Amino acid sequence: MSLKRFLSFLAVALMAAASLVALPSQAQAAPNFKAPFACGQRWTYSHHSAEVRRALDFVRADGGVTNGAPVLASAAGTATRYSQPSGAGNYIVIDHGGGWRTYYFHLASYSVPSGAWVAQGQQIGTTGSTGNSSGPHIHYEQLYNGVGQNIRINGVALSYPSSYNQAYLTSDNGCAGGSSFMTWGSGVRVRADAYLSSPVVTTLAGPTAVTVVCQKQGDTVSAEGYTNNWWSRLRDQGGYVSNIYIDHPSAQLPGVPIC
Repeated sequence: MSLKRFLSFLAVALMAAASLVALPSQAQAAPNFKAPFACGQRWTYSHHSAEVRRALDFVRADGGVTNGAPVLASAAGTATRYSQPSGAGNYIVIDHGGGWRTYYFHLASYSVPSGAWVAQGQQIGTTGSTGNSSGPHIHYEQLYNGVGQNIRINGVALSYPSSYNQAYLTSDNGCAGGSSFMTWGSGVRVRADAYLSSPVVTTLAGPTAVTVVCQKQGDTVSAEGYTNNWWSRLRDQGGYVSNIYIDHPSAQLPGVPIC
């Protein structure tokens, strides 16, 4: 074989080999992260400049109580429990695949076992102040390949204010689905949380078809000779109504999850 033909053959072989080399994979698109707290709740948030990563801290701003509020998975994945008494306290990391993880610090308690697969909107713990914390809040992070990212909720980048009550976020996490019921009575108040002191968000003029997404215990309400301390989260009205005004004989509605 002549040198010219050999070089031509070698060039073709190298081109064929190059075509078999895998190209570097592109960055895995982030999940559609949602707020780490319950449907319809409004929280304010801030960022401390001393934070190692691009974290945001969330506290309630709708009249509800921060301490003990459910912490929800902002996207589906595998949850792992950790404890760091001198720092993050009780915390959960959710691995969403593709290099994406979310962190939830300072939990008062865990709601899922380590290694559990959790759905978006599933409760993973309760808000607390464990570890190095000055008060109850959700310390929340989004990481890609171990690097903290600017937090995005529903694809929208959040701001990074230096103090609370400058920016707010209302959750739509867990708002989908729900169970249908009818209310009874007139002038029924729907409140921001399950407490009589919580702000009124709307009023049901008369019997109304509602979709209940979850329920929880709150203040006791009395009406027509009945008492009940269970409240339902209404999907479309964006607030809670006492179960005493839900047209069902059970104080705690069957088949409806806990908020």
